Amino acid sequence: QLESIAALIVGSFVIAAAVAIFWNSVNNIYQLWAGESAFGGAALAALWVALFTIALKFVLTIYTRRIGDETRNVAVSALAYDHRNDLFAAVAVAVGIFLGRQGLLWIDPLAGAIVALLVLRTGVEIIRESSYDLMDSVPGQTLAERITALVTPIAAVEQIEEIHAHRFGPYLVINLTIGVDGTLPVAAGDEIASQVEDTLYNNIELLRRVYVHYHPSDLGEAAINGPNLVLEAQE
Repeated sequence: QLESIAALIVGSFVIAAAVAIFWNSVNNIYQLWAGESAFGGAALAALWVALFTIALKFVLTIYTRRIGDETRNVAVSALAYDHRNDLFAAVAVAVGIFLGRQGLLWIDPLAGAIVALLVLRTGVEIIRESSYDLMDSVPGQTLAERITALVTPIAAVEQIEEIHAHRFGPYLVINLTIGVDGTLPVAAGDEIASQVEDTLYNNIELLRRVYVHYHPSDLGEAAINGPNLVLEAQE
């Protein structure tokens, strides 16, 4: 949960930075339009600094995103988004400085305003994803479909009634309700549940816990209604 809280804080700072950049860019455009700005273009050294920043942030974005994907750490993934935003900002700065030195002074603040909107969108995405984890929302429809595809081929499983899942740091915890033949003894039902658990453990990465509940199936109702998957899709 602390990882998700850290990502939430990063997302808040990203949104705050986006609002500040956008406001400052709009203000600079107005000053140029009103003739109140004395800005005459940035020095050539600033362009080289911007180009160096682009190269550095590109490397950091790729590296941090790879680490975030490997560890499933939402805080590291949020940091990768932040590096990507810095990359966008550096590109905008480089373009603005170059065109500003050509006499198009308004391009610099305009590029800043556009980048601010991209940064704002990223901040909203970070907060949304971290909020999903904090509220124990299921990690997505794709996961539900994968679980269904893995469990359905098990012959003794006659129904998949409910699928609940939530994140536990970088790990997953799954609660699954299945329907089996009601005439089977308890020991047989336990064996089926263990088979389902082993199947999920062997095929889903970073799966920490699986809880399988089983009870007599109702094939007639299942044929009409199908499995009741309790999910909240995450875009």
